[in-house]
Amino acid sequence: MIVTHTGQVTPHLRQHLLQQRPVTVWFTGLSGAGKSTLAYALEERLHARGFASFVLDGDNLRHRLNRDLGFSASERTENIRRVAEVAALMNEAGLMVFTALISPQQDDRSMARSIVGEGRFLEVYVSTPLPVCEERDPKGLYDKARAGVIPHFTGVSAPYEAPEAPDLGINTEGISLDSAIEQVLALLTRRGFIAQP
Repeated sequence: MIVTHTGQVTPHLRQHLLQQRPVTVWFTGLSGAGKSTLAYALEERLHARGFASFVLDGDNLRHRLNRDLGFSASERTENIRRVAEVAALMNEAGLMVFTALISPQQDDRSMARSIVGEGRFLEVYVSTPLPVCEERDPKGLYDKARAGVIPHFTGVSAPYEAPEAPDLGINTEGISLDSAIEQVLALLTRRGFIAQP
């Protein structure tokens, strides 16, 4: 029989200790949109301000926690489920979490929101257009997808379902990284997760 155990250190106590409210900011968008760049820059900016946070990057997780998963529809869903569960645990520990995953299916993102919890989940759609993402192509993936080397590649041979009502949309084409960071910080401030500096 599996029994849930509860410790004496409550979320309220952790929040008081760290002087922050835990949140998961779920960055979604096409490959090359700028999700990881934004997530890591945000982590660095908040660290400098004294906040404890961590980035869960999709590529990094597929080298470790999710190295046993491929890219079929069911495996993508399991990838999202695992990341959401880790994010929820990190939030329970009092941390702010920034995920950077394509997460192309609306149902999967909704599942992630339900796992993390409505009150501490913010969906940020990095809406950089496909041609810009292809032009950047930092990993050479679009070229391989167009050549048929990578099957079921989101944006080329597999669909991406854009969020209908994200908490924030950011198109990184034509704006600075600083400007993008400020937009996310403004969202976190408006929602009461961080205070004005």
